[in-house]
Amino acid sequence: MSQSFKRTTVTAALPYANGPVHIGHLAGVYIPADIYVRYLRATGQEVLFVCGSDEHGVPITIRAQKEGVSPQAVVDKYHRIIKDSFAEFGIAFDTYSRTSAEVHHETASAFFEELYHAGKLEEKETEQFFDPEAQQFLADRYVKGTCPKCGYEEAYGDQCERCGSTLSPDELGHPKSMLSGATPVKKATKHWYLPLGAYESWLKEWIIEGHTEWKSNVYGQCKSWIDQGLQSRAVTRDLDWGVPVPVKDAGGKVLYVWFDAPIGYISATKEWAQQQGHDWEQWWKSEDTRLLHFIGKDNIVFHCIIFPCMLHSHGGYILPDNVPANEFLNLEGQKISTSRNWAVWLHEYLQEFPDQHDVLRYVLTANAPETKDNDFTWKDFQARNNNELVAILGNFINRALVLTHKYYEGQVPAPHAYTTEDQTLIQDLAAFPEKISKSLSSFRFREAAAHMMDLARTGNKYLAEQEPWKVVKTDAERTQSILYLALQVAANLGILMEPFLPHAAQKLRDMLRLDSKDWTAAGRADILKPGHQIGTAGLLFQKIEDETIAKQLAKLENTKKENEQAAQIFEPAAKKETINFEQFMAMDMRVGTVLEAEPVPKSKKLLKLLIDTGLDKRTILSGIAQHFSPEQLIGQQVTVLVNLAPRQMMGIASEGMVLMAEDADGQLRLLAPTEKAANGSQIS
Repeated sequence: MSQSFKRTTVTAALPYANGPVHIGHLAGVYIPADIYVRYLRATGQEVLFVCGSDEHGVPITIRAQKEGVSPQAVVDKYHRIIKDSFAEFGIAFDTYSRTSAEVHHETASAFFEELYHAGKLEEKETEQFFDPEAQQFLADRYVKGTCPKCGYEEAYGDQCERCGSTLSPDELGHPKSMLSGATPVKKATKHWYLPLGAYESWLKEWIIEGHTEWKSNVYGQCKSWIDQGLQSRAVTRDLDWGVPVPVKDAGGKVLYVWFDAPIGYISATKEWAQQQGHDWEQWWKSEDTRLLHFIGKDNIVFHCIIFPCMLHSHGGYILPDNVPANEFLNLEGQKISTSRNWAVWLHEYLQEFPDQHDVLRYVLTANAPETKDNDFTWKDFQARNNNELVAILGNFINRALVLTHKYYEGQVPAPHAYTTEDQTLIQDLAAFPEKISKSLSSFRFREAAAHMMDLARTGNKYLAEQEPWKVVKTDAERTQSILYLALQVAANLGILMEPFLPHAAQKLRDMLRLDSKDWTAAGRADILKPGHQIGTAGLLFQKIEDETIAKQLAKLENTKKENEQAAQIFEPAAKKETINFEQFMAMDMRVGTVLEAEPVPKSKKLLKLLIDTGLDKRTILSGIAQHFSPEQLIGQQVTVLVNLAPRQMMGIASEGMVLMAEDADGQLRLLAPTEKAANGSQIS
C-alpha cells in the first residue's frame, strides 16, 4: 500500500449476464476479492465491496436471438441465478447491482455527456459492415469470416478463437453476417472515440514509473500495450440494446459495453448509498479512499488503461491503487468452455454439495491461478478436503473440544506451569496473524491459506505429541495446560479462518461461544478465559467418498461424449466465392520440409517454423501450437503457399502459409504428400 487510506473501495469484475458463474470465475476473481474484503473487515477497516451484472453488449443479444426471447428476459434470468448463487455461496458484497438499472443508465449517460461537452471525445465518420437483409449495422461479434492469420473460417470480427488473434471485421476473408448469413456491405456511420493515444505519456508516468509493485502479469501486459502505442477506441456502437447515447441525432446508437460496464461500479455505489443514506462520492472521489479492482487477466487492459483514462479524462475521480488480476483456471486438463458445457457451475455445485461451500473456497484458493494457469480436478478436490480440512483442521478442533467436554464438562481449564513445548507453541501462535496479514496485503492468497492451515497443523501436532488422553491418567495439572492451549489455538483459528472459510469459522466460533472475530485479538494465548463454557462439539467438515467424486467425473465424461457426438455431425464450412482458373493458377503451393520449430514468445497459439521450400529456407508463423508440439513437426513435410505476401506477426515476418485441414473434432491436420516428395515440388 503506497500510502495510508481511511477506507477502501473493492470492485469485482461484473459477470456477464448471459450464463451462470463457474469455478473459473470464482478462482480468478470472486473468492480472492471476498477473502481480501473479509480480511479488511476483520481488521476493523472501512471497506465497500461492489459488484453487479454486466447486462449489455453483443453476447447478450446473441443469446437472446438463440433462445428466441428478448435481451431483457436473458439478463433477468441470469442476473437472478448469479446473484442468488453468490449470496448462497457467501460472497459478501455490500451491493450487487445491474447495468440495466435506471441509476446506471443515468450515471453512464452523464459520464459520456461530461466527456462529450468537454471536448474529450473524437467524432469520426467511418464505414462499418451493414447487413442489407436485416437492415442493421453489425457489431464486430456479428461478423464471421476467415482469419487472415491462421485460416480459420469461423473467426469473429473481433477475435479468432482458433489462434487467439485480435482482429477487426475488415481483416476477415469472406465475411458473413451472423444475423442473416448475407454478405455485409460497407456503409458510413458516425461514432465517438476515446483518444487513448493522448494519454500515453500520462500512463507511462502513472503505471510504468508509479506502479512497479503491481503483479508482474498486470504490469507486463500494461507496459506491452503502452509500448506498442495506443489507438483511439470507439465508445459508441450501432446497436439497439444498451445505454442510449445522450446526444441529439445520435441515430439510435448505444454506449459501447466496454465503456458503460466499468461505470457500473460507480452506479452500483450510488444505488447502495441511496439505500443506506450514505455519500457515494467519498468512495470514488476522496483522496483518503483506496480503489482496488479484482479481475481476470482478460480484463487487465480495460481496468488498468481504458477505465483509468476515462476517470482521468473526466476528472474528480480517484484511480485504482492496485489491480490484482489472476490467470485462468482449467478443468481436468482442459480449458473451461461455456459453449461446450465444460465447467463446474456454481449454482449446480450448491445443489450437489449443499453443506460444503467452504470446501470449494479452500480448494480454489489453495490452487488459485495467481501467477500461471492452473488446473482443477475432482480428485484434488477430494484429497484436499479429506487430507487437510477433515484430517488436519477438523480433526484438531474435534479432539480439542471433545476432550474438554469429557474431562472438564465443557469449561476451559486453568493452565499451570508451561513447558518448553508450551512456550514454543505460544511463540508460534503469536506469529501467525502477521504472517497471514503480510501474505494477504500482498495479494498472495494461496500463501495466506497455507499459513492458516499450518496453524491447524501446529495445533494438531501439539495435541498428538502431548497426548492429553494419556497424561490425564497421571498428571491432572499438565492435562489442564495442554487443553487450555489447544483451545487457544482453536480460538485463534476461529478468527483467522474467517476470510478463507467463513461458514466453518462461524460454526467454530459458535461451538467455542466466541463472539468476536476481531483480527487484532488473534495471536494471543488467552482469548478463552479459564471457566469459559464452550458449546457442543461438532464436525466442521465431512469426508467426501469416492462415489461422490465418481458421479462428478461421470458427469464430465457425459459432457465430453456429447461434445464428441456433436463434433461428429460435421457440417463443412460454406463454399467460398467462385474463382477462375487464372486465380487458382496464381497460387504457388509447394512441398516443403520443417527444419526447425519453436514457440513464439508471449504467444500461446503461434509456432515459428523454418521451412525448406526447395526455393529457399524461410520463416513462417503458424497458429498451430495447441495442436502440435515443435518436436512433432521437425522433419515433417508440409504444403506451403509460397507466394503469399509477407506479414508481420508478433514482430516477426511470416513469409508464407502452411496449409491445414480441420477435422470434425476441431483438430488440425497437416496437408502433406502421402509419399516423400522433393522439396519445391509444385502442387497442381
